[in-house]
Amino acid sequence: MLVLAIFGVLVLLILLGMPIAVAMGLTAIGFFVGLDEAQMLGATAQRMYAAVTSFPLLAIPFFLLAGNLMNTGGMTTRLFAFARALLGHIRGGLAHVSVLASMIFAGVTGAALAEAMGLGKIEIKAMEDGGFDPGFAAAVTAASSTIGPVIPPSIPLVIYGALAETSVGALFLGGFIPGVMMGIAIMIIIYVIATRRVYPREARASLAVVGRTLVDGFAGLLAPVIIMGGILGGIFTPTEAGVAGSLYALLVGAFVYRELDWRQLRQILWETIDQTVRVMFIIAAAGLFGWLLIYLRAPDTVVYAMTGLASEPWQVLLILNVILLVLGCFMEGIAIMLLTVPMFLPLLAKFGISPLHFGVVMTLNLMIGLLTPPVGMVLYAMATISGVSIGRLVRELVPFIIALAVVLFLITYVPSLVTWLPSRFFPGVR
Repeated sequence: MLVLAIFGVLVLLILLGMPIAVAMGLTAIGFFVGLDEAQMLGATAQRMYAAVTSFPLLAIPFFLLAGNLMNTGGMTTRLFAFARALLGHIRGGLAHVSVLASMIFAGVTGAALAEAMGLGKIEIKAMEDGGFDPGFAAAVTAASSTIGPVIPPSIPLVIYGALAETSVGALFLGGFIPGVMMGIAIMIIIYVIATRRVYPREARASLAVVGRTLVDGFAGLLAPVIIMGGILGGIFTPTEAGVAGSLYALLVGAFVYRELDWRQLRQILWETIDQTVRVMFIIAAAGLFGWLLIYLRAPDTVVYAMTGLASEPWQVLLILNVILLVLGCFMEGIAIMLLTVPMFLPLLAKFGISPLHFGVVMTLNLMIGLLTPPVGMVLYAMATISGVSIGRLVRELVPFIIALAVVLFLITYVPSLVTWLPSRFFPGVR
């Protein structure tokens, strides 16, 4: 009952409009005071500090920096132009272009919001200028931005790897096939809707145009190869890959495309610091909140309760998916991961569920949450950028959310879609 009271207070504070990090921190401190645990309360700062000092978490600011450098340095616009030359001639072509551009961009930055804010402005304007409905354009951009944290590299998978002590490199590879499946599923929905609404398509680009945009955007296309190739080749760790990606994006933007100057670089660094501090504050507060749950033996309570509800792994996965999808409607994704992973890990071990498999399943769950009200961050970002109302955007997003849910079902119950690729490079990881 005490655990339920804790979550009740947390949800109440969030519904009152309190930032998620502040809500978690205040809830933990309040209950430590109420339980008269002075010793635990005195270690508050230490627990928050310990939560953010894991080595894999160093990758977060560098992947954010790489995405910001790409957006400002000209790589994003060139990737979009190349995708446009390839797919613009298909019915609803510019919408398909948005998905392909997001899949390429996903290979450099692992943050859905950064992808939405970076590519979003370009994609929505191009689609609106091409005769697409603004609500549909915003929905396509929002849905395709969720691919970013599933296709490697991925900030949520970095955090999950640190929490679950699972190879981040293996998690990155595990997300590749599901990420491609997400892109295909979104494209199928786009084609059906575009055909029904008779959305326009562009003239087929000549081989010369495709070749020119390929050459122009080649430096951007090379970035994912450098990042994942370096990880798989053992040249650097996923954390070091973030540094390599940032350095590469900086050099290309400043010296190849020559669209970066010192003034822009200072702004990019400030935006990256701001984004990193926001994420780290959530992680620090969640570390304190998680410490309270562990102190109250909440993970044992969850295992006991779930054992009573389910007796087979497929039943456990179904229940966990439902829990995560509901939580995603009310909480920020990283916060959900930080709160639930420590409680779910004993359950996964008890039922023999691969933490590698579940990490990708959980990440896709959280991406769907970014599109759902009332706390979908990408949902609100797209509404702000496009000027489309939340209600209208949600209606347009429904078919895409269903498509992503189908992909979620497939990777949940066909684990090899996640584990096959990592098993080729990381034989000892499961």
